Amino acid sequence: MHNVIEVDQLTKKFGEITAVDNISLQVNGNELFGLLGPNGSGKTTMVKLLTGQIKPTTGIVTVLGIDVGENPVTVREKVGIIPEQENPPSFLTAEEYLHFVGKIRKLNENVIARKSDEWFNFLEFDGEREVLCKDLSRGTRQKLMFAQAFIHEPELAFVDEPLVNLDPIMQNKVKGYFKNFVQNGGTVFLCTHALDIAQEICTRIGILKKGSIVYKGAFEKKEKLEEFFLKVVKGD
Repeated sequence: MHNVIEVDQLTKKFGEITAVDNISLQVNGNELFGLLGPNGSGKTTMVKLLTGQIKPTTGIVTVLGIDVGENPVTVREKVGIIPEQENPPSFLTAEEYLHFVGKIRKLNENVIARKSDEWFNFLEFDGEREVLCKDLSRGTRQKLMFAQAFIHEPELAFVDEPLVNLDPIMQNKVKGYFKNFVQNGGTVFLCTHALDIAQEICTRIGILKKGSIVYKGAFEKKEKLEEFFLKVVKGD
């Protein structure tokens, strides 16, 4: 299976602070890769580096065969991104926001309308399509961020705590979508604190500690991931 993400000796410093420290990593196509780590370990910084939202201090990142440092906009056009915090524009309605994202993704009007309807129905917030984003609940804004990330049917999605603020029923629905997405040829790069969710849906994991990868690979499904994670992070 070809690599859809290749990271070579990636480092990001903010002044004297090293947020990401000399990381090399490959993510295959058709896998659900989970990036785990304590608060401040560098997970969100990694997502921003991989999607060209910030530039590395040193190192090379290739996503879908594209050099992110040279073509960050092209990468962001092709992938789906669910950011750490739900942040749709407050002055647009939910429907207007999906239309705006669809136009950025170069979808035609008919496709935007059809895909918007599909996501409003799948995520069960059709009744709120005319509500301004600023007036949506946090859970509904999270649904909207999910819809915008997948409206263009990307090959690869970067998702940072995508299930936060969702109720258990919707979490189950979204987990099922991720599994089907990967089975049908997609790839998901997931950042999460929710080890039970990672245990359930991830095919492979990486564990970050103070900006460094301290583990990457598969894990025994029969072993509780929380125990494995604590053992790796604490060095027991």
